[in-house]
Amino acid sequence: MNDSPFATPAAEADAAPRASSALAGITVLDLTRVRSGPTCVRQLADWGAEVIKIEMPEGLDAGDPMGGPREGPDFQNLHRNKRGMTLNLKDPEGLKLFLRLVEKADVVVENFRPDVKDRLGINYAALEKVNPGIILASISGFGQDGPYAKRPGFDQIAQGMGGLMSITGLPGQGPVRVGIPIADLCAGIFCSQGIMIALLERQKSGRGQWVHTSLLEAQLFMLDFQAARWLMAGDVPKQAGNNHPTSIPTGVFPTSDGHINIAASGQRIWERSAETLGRKDWLTNPDYASGAARSKNRDALNAEIAAVTATRTSAEWVEALNQAGVPCGPINSIDQAFEDVQSKHLGIARSLERDGKPVQYVGQPVQLSRTPSAVVSHPPAIGEHTDAILKGVGFSEAEIAELKSKNVV
Repeated sequence: MNDSPFATPAAEADAAPRASSALAGITVLDLTRVRSGPTCVRQLADWGAEVIKIEMPEGLDAGDPMGGPREGPDFQNLHRNKRGMTLNLKDPEGLKLFLRLVEKADVVVENFRPDVKDRLGINYAALEKVNPGIILASISGFGQDGPYAKRPGFDQIAQGMGGLMSITGLPGQGPVRVGIPIADLCAGIFCSQGIMIALLERQKSGRGQWVHTSLLEAQLFMLDFQAARWLMAGDVPKQAGNNHPTSIPTGVFPTSDGHINIAASGQRIWERSAETLGRKDWLTNPDYASGAARSKNRDALNAEIAAVTATRTSAEWVEALNQAGVPCGPINSIDQAFEDVQSKHLGIARSLERDGKPVQYVGQPVQLSRTPSAVVSHPPAIGEHTDAILKGVGFSEAEIAELKSKNVV
């Protein structure tokens, strides 16, 4: 059963199946591009909201280059579980049509530069006039106002400005970016959380509101305890490489066939690790006996641990140390990470057939017992559901044909 406010009996068959029942009845108009915005909207789509991805009509838009080719893995993984339509918001008729969609929607998500929505006439003040319950969610590079508001936002720029690159990498190596677009991803996830909070609050007040975040805010928040070290203690963290900045010994150690992570945090775990590694003498060595001593003599201790771990395979050490209650794990490549027996057991890789062949997506990392998330539809082709959506708000076939002739949709 389709719960879309845009549905008509004729449009039922064209609606995408719901990925979950958790957000059933919530309709989202998706104006996002690149990564942070689509990451936000993916959260809503994966939990059952009806998401309508709105793109410019073909021939009027240069595409979404940072999202990669439309049929490529990146774009496909970002835009599953959505319906899609085309709409030219720069055309007065297109804007009028969009506001008609807003009347029946719950959420609008955009990640334009802050001034773009004002120029288009789709800022919160404009949307609230047609639907007081609407939630507008905005993601920018650096905030909706302030000295950097009009700068273009990019993940690596935010990683650098937000301090992350100064603490990533080996000591003395120079700034290093994290291997994933962490500012984009976190801004998107935080924005989706803000939307859900606003939806909960709307149940009490009956009113929508403007939710906004930025790559810079998300990156600063994700510094977490490293940020607290500066804000509360005046300590400026530096690069520590693979060593944990406060839990010692925690780091990467060589084995006879690769490398492993060992996290021997706390006195008791340290004692168990020394015993398992066959070096009980470390426990009485004053250089290693206490946490403060191990911190002071970290490099020497790491070298001694490495000499021991290099004598056996990764699998042998992972088994022995975990059996002793010492956190230890292999360092996997991406393919190994997904082939790991626990990853397979968790089922985070979700398969959906297309043209008789399975396509695998990265599923949600949160499990709900009654209303789970699924991957139920591939990303829409450009404008795939335009006709069905417009019919759902009362347009006739003749009116839709006229809108297409004018490149409004």
